[in-house]
Amino acid sequence: MLYSIFDSDKTESKSFELPGARPHYNPDRPGQVEHIFLDLVLNIPDRRFQGTCTITLNPVRDGIETLTLDAVDLEISRVKIGKHEVEFDHDGEELKLYLNKPTAADKTLKIAIDYSVDNPQRGLYFVGPDRHYPDKPTQVWTQGEDEDSRFWFPCFDYPGQLATSEVRVRVPQDFLAISNGELIAADSKGEDKIYHWLQKQVHPSYLITLAVGKFAAIEDKWNEIPVVYYAEKDRGDDARRSMGKTPEMIEFFSQTFGYNYPYPKYAQVCVDDFIFGGMENTSTTLLTSRCLLDERAALDNRNTESLVAHELAHQWFGDLLVIGHWSHAWIKEGMATYSEVLWTNREYGADDAAYYRLNEARSYFSEDASRYSRPIVTHIYREAIELYDRHLYEKAACVYHMIRAELGDELFFKAIHTFVNDNAHRTVETVDLLRAIEKATGRNLLFLFDQFVYRGGHPKYKVSYSWDGDSKIAKLTVKQTQAKESDKLSESNLFDLKIPVGFGYASEKKGKGKSKKKSTEVEVKTVTLRVSDREQSFYLPLEEKPKFVSFDAGNHILKTVTLDYPVAELKAQLKFDPDPISRIYAAEALAKKGNLESAKALSEALTDEPFWGVRLEVAKQLVKVKLDGAFDGLVAGLNDIDHRVRRAVVNALAEIRTPESYGALKPLVENGDPSYLVEAAAVKAIAKIAAGNIEDEPAETDAIALLERVLEERAGWNEVVRSGAIVGLSQMKTSETALNLIFKYTAMGVPQALRLNAISGLGRISTGQNNINLERILQRLEELAKEDFFLTQVSVVSALSQMETPKAIAVLSDLAEHTLDGRVRRRAEEAVQKVQKNVGSDKAIGQLRRELDKIKKENQELKSRLENLEAKAK
Repeated sequence: MLYSIFDSDKTESKSFELPGARPHYNPDRPGQVEHIFLDLVLNIPDRRFQGTCTITLNPVRDGIETLTLDAVDLEISRVKIGKHEVEFDHDGEELKLYLNKPTAADKTLKIAIDYSVDNPQRGLYFVGPDRHYPDKPTQVWTQGEDEDSRFWFPCFDYPGQLATSEVRVRVPQDFLAISNGELIAADSKGEDKIYHWLQKQVHPSYLITLAVGKFAAIEDKWNEIPVVYYAEKDRGDDARRSMGKTPEMIEFFSQTFGYNYPYPKYAQVCVDDFIFGGMENTSTTLLTSRCLLDERAALDNRNTESLVAHELAHQWFGDLLVIGHWSHAWIKEGMATYSEVLWTNREYGADDAAYYRLNEARSYFSEDASRYSRPIVTHIYREAIELYDRHLYEKAACVYHMIRAELGDELFFKAIHTFVNDNAHRTVETVDLLRAIEKATGRNLLFLFDQFVYRGGHPKYKVSYSWDGDSKIAKLTVKQTQAKESDKLSESNLFDLKIPVGFGYASEKKGKGKSKKKSTEVEVKTVTLRVSDREQSFYLPLEEKPKFVSFDAGNHILKTVTLDYPVAELKAQLKFDPDPISRIYAAEALAKKGNLESAKALSEALTDEPFWGVRLEVAKQLVKVKLDGAFDGLVAGLNDIDHRVRRAVVNALAEIRTPESYGALKPLVENGDPSYLVEAAAVKAIAKIAAGNIEDEPAETDAIALLERVLEERAGWNEVVRSGAIVGLSQMKTSETALNLIFKYTAMGVPQALRLNAISGLGRISTGQNNINLERILQRLEELAKEDFFLTQVSVVSALSQMETPKAIAVLSDLAEHTLDGRVRRRAEEAVQKVQKNVGSDKAIGQLRRELDKIKKENQELKSRLENLEAKAK
């Protein structure tokens, strides 16, 4: 599963274990579920379905007299075991069956449960047009992870039970119905059609799926196995464009994991209003329709490609190997996320893969710093869905990479092959991965798991370097800053790791042939240091002074690092270090120097650096150097060939709030860019500059008028550009005109992506508004909080979390109490803590800022009036 709803949110909660968290264990197992057969009839217009769930159960012991199944909000009408009806009790959450006679071990029971559901709220979702969105497609789709299958069929709803499955469903004749496994029948019956799917390989209940719609089916193939892309009929080209690399990916992962793709087909179904990015149901992945790319979006968007790779990798890690308990979900989510890196390396090269991995680490670092730090493996939570965070995805991916670095490529992939082959079609826990590594390589990596899996946090290094020319000794001092000297318990926060340190030497070589162009040869000599204390100094004799020093050469360790090197060494590292991540760290350190020499080196790198990822990071750092030369260097970057670099340059120029930066970016807004994302960044940037209220800046009214034209004219792929205009308006915190425009786009009927951004924008703009407008915002958010659509609730929480009024707390608390979704509930509770902080110690600062903004705006209005009067006098 992949979701990114909250990636950009920052909260102030530091404890993962919120009130109500408790240890969770799998329930006692009455027997082995061998098969689940769902025989359903959908009434799509009435948002209703009915049918029979038949569970074949092989009891594990004699004498069981009652069975308890998960069955939430299902209307149970009859239960039969074999040919005989049995009594049952159903409290709306659990279905308790009273057997006519006690079980006999290994004597199979066939339990048939007749049930129906009206207007389901979870598990199975009806999507269709209404008066606000008349063009929305009619679809039905399911989502089982974590424990939502119980909302659409009765089951033993935990991942430890693996069974084969079967889905037979009756739908209107013009609809397709797709489920797990292979289609064994598709029969017409009057105006309806009955699709019959059979999944012969065992899997858990949460991976059983159904998707119904008027889809176009784009057929592909891998080794005679059908590969099918489903999307709405007018988006067939987008489907091929977005998912067309799937056969290559299947081949790649079959080789990488040492096990051929294990199912009779692979389908990807793009559905509307999906609540995640994607879900890896066995052989039938569901994807959000937001991932479909038009021609222009495909120019600069690899997110869809990564999503496709992620969900496909789950067919091995998650579906072939099933986690035995939610606490071990990192095994599948970490590998699926790391598979994005593996695919990036295969398709785009080692530098791209290293940079991709750096950004995965940063995503985790952000959560660790601003939200909470937790062990990757923990069974203490309120709902299992709370575990699906940046620790489970990105940190876990980095752990897989550290295992790879520790073992080396050959042994790492040998261990992965062993893990997959030994546990195919079985459940696994973390210890099984450790055992596979030891079996395949003889290595015991418990030391690594103890530090990065079973406890929270990561090392935060500060590294100082100096050179003694007389004795030819390099001195390296390493501090672990995550362990505070004042904290007696900080020793437990120390990491004990062997870290390679590279000393780099660069020399020019004369060119050959007619050009005689000189080239630079770079040699890196590596030593390994054991870093285990809070502060350690290492004295290393070298034959000659190195040009640069690369701490953690190759950058395989999950860490943050601050470099305290002389400027000359940092410049050399930025220019010569063969590892792009080390060059990025050098750029960060140079920016902190803040001198003219650093600015010049960064400006040159923005032009000369060969790898786009480093140029992008250089742009981000160059703006931090508060010197005039930084602006000129950045403006040159607007012509970079790579759209990602141009976007970073635009974002950097937004921080230089001058008429010159506004003038440099305005043509991008007026004329556009080949990249949707660059254009959206420019729209946001000019608003940010205009909102700065600096002397001689363009009038705010001019900027708002420009953004209004964007909103009227720039509808396009996923509303990216118009959403940029909304974000831009929300930065104009004292403008009532901007607020009114944002309000307009929170209405029903506005395209969903744009509407959700507008809802979030109400929170951003609220901090500069007067009390009357603040009440308007709160009232609107309170109305929106009553909508039951998951993504709307997410946006409402995002908006409220940014507000600086105690009244937001009441709305958040009410939403937390009434939402059906555990993710929304947790985020709302965390947002309460953030708002409490906003209105507490930070309240005075916020009030001062608002008063200052008000004074600046009044001064600007007075200046405009004075200029008008002077013009009239002339």
